[in-house]
Amino acid sequence: MIPLSSAITEQQFTLEEVEQGLTPIGFKLSDNWDYEHGYFDYKIDDHVGYQFLRLPFVVISGSLDSPSDYATVQMKEPFLLSHKYNPGLDDNVKEGNFRAIFDQFQEPVDKDASFPEEHIGTGREILAQAEQQLLAQRGKE
Repeated sequence: MIPLSSAITEQQFTLEEVEQGLTPIGFKLSDNWDYEHGYFDYKIDDHVGYQFLRLPFVVISGSLDSPSDYATVQMKEPFLLSHKYNPGLDDNVKEGNFRAIFDQFQEPVDKDASFPEEHIGTGREILAQAEQQLLAQRGKE
């Protein structure tokens, strides 16, 4: 994991502003959100694992399961993240296990693998685009 300083760290936005600013440039709301925090992820590469620029946030008011314009979020420090996976299917899945239908792939070999040097500059460029988009949303108020 490589933390990145950012102009959006500690800034507050509505979830709708964040979605409208980040989705058009390729960010997706990560599946591992809960009612109090979440992440917007940009997949940089998927060679020998996955490399992401991750923009974490916490919910200040409202909740993530309500309409997006009712939730206010505070952005936290962005970081570059690498997950390295074993190729292939998980050998430990039990036949008849309903969850296996959806969770048949291997667990990460390293959830915090080293981040490839050649993608750090790309991550910084994408972060600059994200900052520009979100701060432009702020200017529309």
